[in-house]
Amino acid sequence: MEATAQEVDEVVRAAHAARASLADRTVRAAFLRTAAEQLEAARDGLVETADAETALGPVRLTGELARTCFQLRAFADIVEEGAFLDVVINHPDATATPPIPDLRRLKVPLGVVAVYAASNFPFAFSVAGGDTASALAAGCPVVVKSHPGHPALSELVAKVLRRAAAAHGIPAGVLGLVHGFEAGVELVTHPLVAAAGFTGSVRGGRALFDAAAARPVPIPFHGELGSLNPVLVTRAAAAERAEAIGAGLAGSMTLGVGQFCTKPGLVLVPAGAAGDRLVKSLTDAVSNTDPGVMLDHRMRDNFLKGVTERTALDGVESPVTPGAGGEHTVSAGFLTVSARRLLAGGEHDLLIEECFGPVTVLARYEDRAEAEAVLSRLPGNLTATVHLSAEEAAGEDGGAELLAALTPLAGRILVNGWPTGVAVCHAQHHGGPYPATTSPHTSVGGTAIERWLRPVTYQNAPEALLPPELRDDNPLGLPRRVDGRLER
Repeated sequence: MEATAQEVDEVVRAAHAARASLADRTVRAAFLRTAAEQLEAARDGLVETADAETALGPVRLTGELARTCFQLRAFADIVEEGAFLDVVINHPDATATPPIPDLRRLKVPLGVVAVYAASNFPFAFSVAGGDTASALAAGCPVVVKSHPGHPALSELVAKVLRRAAAAHGIPAGVLGLVHGFEAGVELVTHPLVAAAGFTGSVRGGRALFDAAAARPVPIPFHGELGSLNPVLVTRAAAAERAEAIGAGLAGSMTLGVGQFCTKPGLVLVPAGAAGDRLVKSLTDAVSNTDPGVMLDHRMRDNFLKGVTERTALDGVESPVTPGAGGEHTVSAGFLTVSARRLLAGGEHDLLIEECFGPVTVLARYEDRAEAEAVLSRLPGNLTATVHLSAEEAAGEDGGAELLAALTPLAGRILVNGWPTGVAVCHAQHHGGPYPATTSPHTSVGGTAIERWLRPVTYQNAPEALLPPELRDDNPLGLPRRVDGRLER
């Protein structure tokens, strides 16, 4: 089933040849909506296949498919509105210093986008997921490198998207699909591929990122690689609602058998009685969590290896020991350690690396300075969370300062909540400093489309030669900035 170099080349060239079919924004929007409709029509068969390959369960998968269809429709709305084109016009001004010629700017699609599907979201971050939807919305054909965890589902979803394309006169090549590790390498180095989107491990993503940068013509590589998603529980918050925080943490860290990219992997909890109450609440909740099946044996093996290495470290305790729950399942658990040991570095640095699966690390700190010192040692993350007391949330006792301390760490900062669950909307940002992502952009929400566009300015171009989006009479009715003023 693995694609050869020749097959990858043929798929990429077919995608490249389909670029013109996406030029009309009306057609693009209709294609995205039809894709959503046809995915919904094929729901039962798709969910059955997905469950057989991933064991994520019909309820979870049905919800994820609904989210995927919502994303497609949301990008159709964005395409129709046209604000993503970022149209800016400056008419000539001889009085300016220096003089301004006639300048007209908009964004254009990059070209063929390579999408690397994720294991843990076989719909929302795979063949018809956010990377694909945003790239098609931008006017870019897509070639998806399927994830080996759900190849049959990938084929089925690709067929649905191609049928949707055909309904609007778009060639099937607009959505290509390849399988296999070597095909993924061939894809990112193909000279007709203009950009890439990846969701996966640090190791795999970094290798592809380096390959993209080492090409004779480097390309943008938008990778989501890994995230610890730290949580800070203040002493006052623990005193106020330790039990609720412990129960909420248990639900977040075990959701989806701990296989969400936003799982809280490190939680800073105060030493003392209030923190002990939180630990007891977490112990009770996690102990009552049923074992679950991970996405594949490789991930299960890596999880078991990871928790074994971490529990063997000096000073690490496991109130609920994570590990094998059966021949194919794993049991959730958590580890505790003093913040002082994390500050010492060395072998304990392993505790501030992501461990994919249902486990988290609680670091018990003595004071706020020690907690903030631990935060300063962390790599970049998708999310960072702080649990505050009511008084701190009202702006007293340094609540704002704690938010400021978290802001350099992540792309989404949460207060009194949990990071699992990523809403699809315009204000969402799903990205963060490296290694969370390799670019400053988001892979979820409306602005994800920006990854697949580049700005072009036309200078002194005759009106008759300009794209319709840049003409003075604005025949398409786009939101634009003209001579410094926003027009709608």
